[in-house]
Amino acid sequence: MSPFLIGLIIVLALIVLIIISNIKIVPQANAFVIERFGVYYTTWHTGIHMKIPFMDRIARKVSLKEQVVDFEPQSVITRDNVSMQIDTVVYYQITDSKLYAYGVERPIMAIETLCATTLRNIIGELELDNTLTSRDKINERIREILDEATDAWGIKVKRVELKNILPPREIQIAMEKQMKAERERRARILDAEGEKTSQILVAEGHKEAAILRAEAIKETKIREAQGEAEAIIAVQTAFADSLRMLNEAAPSDRVIALKSLEALAQVADGRATKIIIPSNLQNMAGLATVLKEMVVDGNVDNTPKESNANTTTSLPGATTVSRPTTARPAANPVLPAMPNSGVGTGFAGTNVSQAVDAQAQLRARAQQALNNHRSGN
Repeated sequence: MSPFLIGLIIVLALIVLIIISNIKIVPQANAFVIERFGVYYTTWHTGIHMKIPFMDRIARKVSLKEQVVDFEPQSVITRDNVSMQIDTVVYYQITDSKLYAYGVERPIMAIETLCATTLRNIIGELELDNTLTSRDKINERIREILDEATDAWGIKVKRVELKNILPPREIQIAMEKQMKAERERRARILDAEGEKTSQILVAEGHKEAAILRAEAIKETKIREAQGEAEAIIAVQTAFADSLRMLNEAAPSDRVIALKSLEALAQVADGRATKIIIPSNLQNMAGLATVLKEMVVDGNVDNTPKESNANTTTSLPGATTVSRPTTARPAANPVLPAMPNSGVGTGFAGTNVSQAVDAQAQLRARAQQALNNHRSGN
């Protein structure tokens, strides 16, 4: 092979290498700033590009992605003269590669310095409590100021966040005590409210219980009254039925006299010291006593016996017989007078002469009735 051919091959190889080396591929979300003869020429975006050797130069490769930078803590002083450390985080994105490349030297450092000065100005207008509770407002104000300033640098500030706010240790201790006191106050308030609610509920429970007890007593009394009323109605109904049945049966005088004697026996069976005997029962009572003495006993004691009886009081239509309180009555009580005698009756010792005459008359009549009865048989 001739030297000329070898030299031609070498030249062609060099040309190919130079061409290949000047072919550039720009990745996604990136941009290349191109200078020609040291002057800004163009900006390459995503794709394949050919650079002219010895004329064009890539001045800067710029990432168009959103980026995050964490700045060191900055010393700031609040309005109430509290010194603290605050570090910030800035989210930004390059929107103009040319302005970013030629707008400012070291743009990140410029953003950090601008962020520190802006933060000091904002915090200097706020007190400590407002600083701790107004993070969103501080972030928004810093972002607006930085975004306005970085527009000339081809940078868009997306967000600014206060990462940490570090007050002095003494302030932290005071804040902890304040927080503890506040929580204790809230706990006491909650305890008081709970006690209040508990007492209210207990009082309402007592009230409802008292109301229920009163309603129960009321219902009980109502039911007892209704029961008593029904019992009275039932008794009166039964009594009325008995009277109706007795009236329908048309009882004879003997039955009525027998019932009268039974009633008189029930009255005399009590503990009362005085017995009121209706006038229409006097003859039958005396007659029954005389008959009992003559027929059953066979002897009659004509001697009246004294007893510790009370005085006899005659009432219109009835006779009051006093019963002894310390001794049983005499074996042969003096029978009451006849209705036409007009003489009051009583036990022995009260009016002896009248009683003896009445007794003799009644015994005579009883004997005559007995004789008539035997003769009739």
